[in-house]
Amino acid sequence: MGALAGIGVGRGIAVARVLRMPEPLEPPTDEPLTGDVDAEHERVRAALDHVADELDARAAAAGGEAQAVLEAAALMAQDPAVLADVRTRLEDGVNAERAVWDAYAGFRDMLTAMGGYMAERATDLDDVAQRVVARLRGVPAPGVPASDQPCILVARDLAPADTATLDLARTLALVTEEGGPTSHTAILARSKSLPAVVGVAGLLDAAVEGQRAIVDARAGTVVLDPDDASVDGALAEREARLAAAAAPLTEGALADGTRVPLLANIGSPRDAAAAIELGAEGVGLFRTEFLFLDAPAAPSVEQQTASYTEVLRAFPGRRVIARVLDAGADKPLAFLGEAREENPALGLRGLRALRANEPILRDQLTALANAAAATEAELWVMAPMVADVEEAEYFVALGRELGLQTVGAMAEVPSIAVLADQVLEVCDFVSIGTNDLTQYTLAADRQLGSVAAMQDPWHPAVLRLVKMLGDAGARAGKHVGVCGEAAADPALAVVLVGLGVTTLSMSASALADVRAELLTVTLEEARARAERALGARSAAEARAAAA
Repeated sequence: MGALAGIGVGRGIAVARVLRMPEPLEPPTDEPLTGDVDAEHERVRAALDHVADELDARAAAAGGEAQAVLEAAALMAQDPAVLADVRTRLEDGVNAERAVWDAYAGFRDMLTAMGGYMAERATDLDDVAQRVVARLRGVPAPGVPASDQPCILVARDLAPADTATLDLARTLALVTEEGGPTSHTAILARSKSLPAVVGVAGLLDAAVEGQRAIVDARAGTVVLDPDDASVDGALAEREARLAAAAAPLTEGALADGTRVPLLANIGSPRDAAAAIELGAEGVGLFRTEFLFLDAPAAPSVEQQTASYTEVLRAFPGRRVIARVLDAGADKPLAFLGEAREENPALGLRGLRALRANEPILRDQLTALANAAAATEAELWVMAPMVADVEEAEYFVALGRELGLQTVGAMAEVPSIAVLADQVLEVCDFVSIGTNDLTQYTLAADRQLGSVAAMQDPWHPAVLRLVKMLGDAGARAGKHVGVCGEAAADPALAVVLVGLGVTTLSMSASALADVRAELLTVTLEEARARAERALGARSAAEARAAAA
């Protein structure tokens, strides 16, 4: 019986046989083109259209967060720039399969170098390329193999198209050798309430097809070839956790009654109903980008007011924290007009981009104030990527001028934690975006596989910054929340509360697991776990120390 460790997603347990994903297609050869350029160009175009249609169909069937991910992948197959690049390569004598392969590789490298939002999409380009090449070869696209028995799916990593359309009646858990807590595999597994362990070193060398295994997402472990006693114990624990998660919905709280409001992250009005159904006590992160990202021009005040009002009406008497447009060079919008930057993750993004285009920011804040006045929701508004007290003062003053009552800042840049006392003198609240805070603290792009191991919010350096913010909030008597993916990790949620975080916001599907976990500890116990994690020397040590 061997045990492997990784990063757990959720707190579920699964016991089943291993089903291994097939290896990806072999890269195309460098043999020169032998056919007609026009004919090969048409064959590639037809393959791209087929893949786009297939991904759109999967998106419609998947719904929810997976739908947006798959629709973005379909757009990658329809991008005319890809077909133009392929045409150029064909004319240079490159065979069709290789032309497609190299075209997507070039775009992938370009987007990865840009970092941030664009890098998130770059990770999906390999899957699109594989599907197009498979179509050209006349072979099935690599994907999840069929199984008529319950299984634990084991893979190097999973493409969004595979994760989003898994047969949940038979796939009981996911285990991947690569990936981190903010990878698409982790995010989509969490959205489906599917136990997963990602970043398991040595997985593919150890796991054998058909082998019995226990996956414990809460512990972040995979046990191969467990004995019968271990299986019986795991199944009993699984039933206990399922019973706790299925208990009647209650307000978020610790075992001693300490309140910890549990909020949802939403990206559009259509997400509101599901969040309420799953027990969200409000919204801790309302991403307003949905109105902007595909628009040729900034939406009008009237358009924005209508959409924001739709969201706020779903939460009468409850808190809704809206983040103003988080855009910039790594989320290029034509109407912002910024030039391409060599390192956009450290460039004109977030509040910096909005400040350089103040009319757009004024319109958005006006629309949010209008929506608040038209509903009974408790609207809070925050700016992304605030670095210091001067930026905080600018945003708070503008929000007040335009009629907003509660105005705050996102803590994503380490400097805001160092200056937390100053910032909380100015802001009404702070909300920690752990994804970017981790990325900037450790100088590790969360979409780069080469540094994926560093992109872990359990790292003591990140936890110490959270404590700085929590302590400053306690001194100022102001709210400090977390709205990054870290809040959806049940074990880490306990530690965050112990560090002084007052509310947690996450994907709605994670609410039940986090609610159940919080009920297992008192505030004193949460603080003790946090203290042990702070003293660790690595993310892995911190995770183990807090267990």
